[in-house]
Amino acid sequence: MRITIERSNLLKSLNHVHRVVERRNTIPILSNVLLRADGGSLEMKATDLDLEVTEATPAQIEQAGATTVPAHLLYDIVRKLADGSEVLLANTPDGAAMTVTSGRSKFSLQCLPQSDFPDLTAGSFSHTFRLKATDLKMLIDRTQFAISTEETRYYLNGIFIHTIENAGQLKLRAVATDGHRLARADVEAPSGSEGMPGIIIPRKTVGELQKLVDNPDLVVTVEVSDAKIRFTIGSVVLTSKLIDGTFPDYQRVIPTNNEKELRIDCQSFAQAVDRVSTISSERGRAVKLSLAEGQMTLTVNNPDSGSATEEVPVGYDSDPLEIGFNAKYLLDITAQLSGEEAVFLLADPGSPTLVRDLAGDDALYVLMPMRV
Repeated sequence: MRITIERSNLLKSLNHVHRVVERRNTIPILSNVLLRADGGSLEMKATDLDLEVTEATPAQIEQAGATTVPAHLLYDIVRKLADGSEVLLANTPDGAAMTVTSGRSKFSLQCLPQSDFPDLTAGSFSHTFRLKATDLKMLIDRTQFAISTEETRYYLNGIFIHTIENAGQLKLRAVATDGHRLARADVEAPSGSEGMPGIIIPRKTVGELQKLVDNPDLVVTVEVSDAKIRFTIGSVVLTSKLIDGTFPDYQRVIPTNNEKELRIDCQSFAQAVDRVSTISSERGRAVKLSLAEGQMTLTVNNPDSGSATEEVPVGYDSDPLEIGFNAKYLLDITAQLSGEEAVFLLADPGSPTLVRDLAGDDALYVLMPMRV
């Protein structure tokens, strides 16, 4: 293999694929990126056996071929090369090493045979549909913060995507929960998604997707089967295994008869929560909301360091209520709200609270209270 490629193209593609590679690997080939030069492009592929990313980028190919080299090492080298430079990649005759040459710099990297590189893309997909990148980004952004990090409840370690009929319309819905809070977002179901299986996309895949859907003009092709999902985003193809588990019946925890309505200004509320929570303990993080007509008092008590209170004017005309929440969870939810105002629907100090954005965003949040 012998090719010449612009540094900016090589860096952009490597940036997309190298992130999948774990820093520590017991299987040496998984530390490498597969480079395949053919036609007029260089294809790069990286995998951790659960997730695979490939991208093709234009290159001048003198001699076609394929090899694998250490992914993070190649990325670090290319990152440090001069802007606007061209990079020559060439294999040694025995295929045991690859030279990277640019200007006066020359590196030699050890190779492993491409025949050892695992392939994740086998199998067929039962459903295919196209989704605007903005819609996919909204589904992820509104829900990913609530993904559980508790490995024992592995079925909560991702976003549950499924189609559901809502008010006579078919919606594509994303849900994530960690047992303390729940986030749900809907977009109009694209053609082809009807009858797709409910799937759980793993947290690492969600993180990679979030970085790839930053171009609002793109349309993403999504292919789904019971065990895998594939996203084609421009020149990048991301294939992932799905979490093999059953997502709990989240509808049961969404309260339907919370009568007490609290309207807040998102920005002033978030700033007040952030200020009073400065004094809270790392372990507790509890903030008490004392509600009376037209006013809310935020209180934090920490026996080790002191206390804090702040009053915030709100829209509230129900019975007085005191309820406690984890300050971090409140801030996570207010960070997702796109409108200036939000509504909290409350029942009592021991029942879940429903949070909705008043900007017409098709998302809702459920937050479990804390004892304070």
